[in-house]
Amino acid sequence: MTKTKRMIFSASLLIYILTFQPFFETSIVVQAIMSLIIIQVLWIGGVFPLAFSSLLLMLLLSVHFFTFTETLSYFGSEIVWLLFATFILAGAFIESGLASRLSLKLLSLSKGSSRLLVFFSFVLMFVLSLFIPSNVGKAGLVSSMLDSIVKHLQSVGKATNLAKSLFIGLTLIVPISGAVVATGASSTLYAYGLLGELTSGLDYVQWLLFMGPPIVVFIFVVYGLFLVIFPLESIDAQLLETVIEEKLQGLGKMSIHEWKVLGIISLTVFLWMTESVHGFSVALVALFGAVLTILPGTGIWKWEVAGKKVNWDLILFFAATLMLSNMLIKTGTVKWFASLLTDTLAEDSYLLVVLLVLGVTALLRLFFVNVLGFLTIILPVAIAIGEAFPSHDPLFLAMGVFLVGIPGFILITQSPIHLISYDYGYFSKKDLFRVGSIAMVLWFGLVVLTMYGYWMVVY
Repeated sequence: MTKTKRMIFSASLLIYILTFQPFFETSIVVQAIMSLIIIQVLWIGGVFPLAFSSLLLMLLLSVHFFTFTETLSYFGSEIVWLLFATFILAGAFIESGLASRLSLKLLSLSKGSSRLLVFFSFVLMFVLSLFIPSNVGKAGLVSSMLDSIVKHLQSVGKATNLAKSLFIGLTLIVPISGAVVATGASSTLYAYGLLGELTSGLDYVQWLLFMGPPIVVFIFVVYGLFLVIFPLESIDAQLLETVIEEKLQGLGKMSIHEWKVLGIISLTVFLWMTESVHGFSVALVALFGAVLTILPGTGIWKWEVAGKKVNWDLILFFAATLMLSNMLIKTGTVKWFASLLTDTLAEDSYLLVVLLVLGVTALLRLFFVNVLGFLTIILPVAIAIGEAFPSHDPLFLAMGVFLVGIPGFILITQSPIHLISYDYGYFSKKDLFRVGSIAMVLWFGLVVLTMYGYWMVVY
């Protein structure tokens, strides 16, 4: 452990001792706030791996807030099992080779055009969100493919702006595209589960209707922004087309495993979209699809292999965020946070409240690397603030906060996706700030328009 990490851990330990010492009583809200500070410092500071810090949180919550049985019950949450199942489905999608084939097939639609290559790279990230619940997984798959294409193009000419558009685009679009469907990312799964409690039942199709259109609009807006800021060079269209075609040919004909995975995922998505007809939850359908990838006859692999595709550390961390979120709600801490704002503003100031909450969300997001950990704090607070204004639906404010809170526009430290993309060396921090600051303002404005326009029509 480095000196900095030891200092952070020592400070966290001191906060814990002072908060929970037995000599004088501290209020439950103060205890909850201090616990939140402790775990966020450990998570953000990277003192321990996320999973181990989550175990520490489990101990803290079991001793001071819940019974151990209550703490363990969060591992039985539907949303945790949905994450588990989607890891196996996504693993099968990638392992079979179908992910690479679909990606190259979409990129081949560019027909050698650099402009269309950028556009279809954005579309690709959108499509992959249907199948892969990990933004890091999507970024890793797409970035390696784009890197190979760019290197071929740079060997015969200049493709600087094309590379910037592709890799900064990946940085901006992957997190946002992960919100399109309820299973698109771990942070989206958390929001889907939490926001579902505000409604009579937020299903897969309703989520898609809420989130899909504004994100599609943003993709077109960002595409136009890139064309203006980074005018694309003339490239060898024939070479680009040949490179992609050779990669496709290298995959050969579709294998039986690819056909099986295509059938399983198609069936799973169909059942997700018809939940209102058959009544089976999204999590149950996902688990059914995951089992099909392993069963003899329909499966493509054995459990021994499939189990290794499950990110058990993330599942532990995900369950811990549910525990933390519910602790903040049950202790009244969330309502206390919300009251700091709502008690000072009148009912007719709701628009000002919305703008303030969204603005604070965007500002705080600059300092959080882990989106899921950030949403654990900000989403329950947004819901509580929304509920303080009875004449307005709290769902709209919560969904708006979610959309503003997921992307990182300006700093490469805002998510692992930024670091993955930046490590390829195709753009600078200044490049990201240049386009990201404009994109951030555009996204903020689009979210506000969506809240007060589109969502009011479809809800």
